[in-house]
Amino acid sequence: MNALARLFAGVLPAAAILASVEARRPYECDALAAYRQLPGLVLLPATAAEVARCLQICARAGIPVVARGAGTGLSGGALPHPEGVLLVLARLNRILALDPARRQAVVEPGLRNLALSEAAAPHGLYYAPDPSSQLACTLGGNVAENSGGVHCLKYGLTVHNVLGLKLLTMDGEPLSVGGAAWDAPGYDLPALLCGSEGLLGVVVEITVRLLPLPPAVRLLLAGFPSVAAAGQAVAEIVGSGVVPAGLEMMDRLAIQVTEDFCHAGYPRDAEAVLLCELDGEAAEVAEESAVVEGCLAAAGAYLVRAATGPEERRQLWLGRKSAFPALGRIAPDYLCMDGTIPRRALPEVLERIAALSAHYGLPVANVFHAGDGNLHPLIAYDINRPGDLEKAEALGRAVLSLAVAVGGTITGEHGVGWEKLDAMCEQFGAAELACFHGVKAAFDPLGLLNPGKAIPTLHRCAELGAMHVHGGRLPHADLPRF
Repeated sequence: MNALARLFAGVLPAAAILASVEARRPYECDALAAYRQLPGLVLLPATAAEVARCLQICARAGIPVVARGAGTGLSGGALPHPEGVLLVLARLNRILALDPARRQAVVEPGLRNLALSEAAAPHGLYYAPDPSSQLACTLGGNVAENSGGVHCLKYGLTVHNVLGLKLLTMDGEPLSVGGAAWDAPGYDLPALLCGSEGLLGVVVEITVRLLPLPPAVRLLLAGFPSVAAAGQAVAEIVGSGVVPAGLEMMDRLAIQVTEDFCHAGYPRDAEAVLLCELDGEAAEVAEESAVVEGCLAAAGAYLVRAATGPEERRQLWLGRKSAFPALGRIAPDYLCMDGTIPRRALPEVLERIAALSAHYGLPVANVFHAGDGNLHPLIAYDINRPGDLEKAEALGRAVLSLAVAVGGTITGEHGVGWEKLDAMCEQFGAAELACFHGVKAAFDPLGLLNPGKAIPTLHRCAELGAMHVHGGRLPHADLPRF
């Protein structure tokens, strides 16, 4: 480690090079804490120039590089390489420009998501993507994972709110894609890079669009006697033509733990709740609210009420955004799945997840973006109890297999990372995977950026396929068939 550290002594101050075991230990995992790996070396650059020089050294020496923001990712995308460098970008956290007239901002990757909206608020603007971790997560991490949030139904994911990116290739060369204009010539490379999970380059500057704060906002809370009824309400709302700013669902277990955790104000007797937020001009919101309330009633909601003001609205959203930590009241650990399914399949899939929960003997709390079918089943377990992690992993893989089987996908906003490599083999064939590897090679021919993540090798998938063909025991071989 000392020899590795000496390579960067002329580039970074000593305090920005973490070589001791104690200093490296806090960086051994991201929010997917079940998988841990001590990084070979941790670097804390403070400028894009320092990042470039670090990359140049790594490229010449053949050292793998994993870029990291705040470490809030949930798929193991920032899991360090044991013989590589963990490049932590948290110190690149400035707002370089904020232009209210053009409704744009230029930021560094280490800026916290919420900090951007706070800076834009005095100008009557905000940044739309709002992941549950927005208090801590960084804009660079949001780009890497193409993060969404509770308002993604109307305002889109990160890719829909990024105009341009400046990144550094593995050999430290700068590359600019997109820009401040609303459109750019050539291929839509910002869209390619959003969600690329650090495999193609290291982002050092992001140009984003800002939106005006809506003049009127109305948040409706609805309680349902069954999950199926709540799923039907989602179909009714979407079918009505109304596009809510947010449409979120939580099941009974999620309601209970959240109420115990932060007293959000949800009905404890409900089997499911929907949060439906409408925004825009006052007349528009009033009209859409009447339509939505009719849809909720038609689907069987026994409770429908509107937040009485900004404070109650914040509290209701706090409950939804606190669901992940709230699960700690019933178990010390959890795995969060991230499959996305067609909305029509919601009732069926939730019923099957309940059966899987019973089969594996692990509680599952369902919290998800109902409007676009992005599921977040939270599998509660105790990593210190023998066999629990393996059961949680098997249950999670079964959920992802189910998502693919009903016409969905294995991830919506949390990325593939390390966790979902085998699930990629179920969704994609050899031709698609070869295309993915071709894109990777075009940007990173040395294969040093975040190696082993997001895209499985053809060999790995072939081995997994052989297990299918020859009856080898897959991690979810005991999955009950439906």
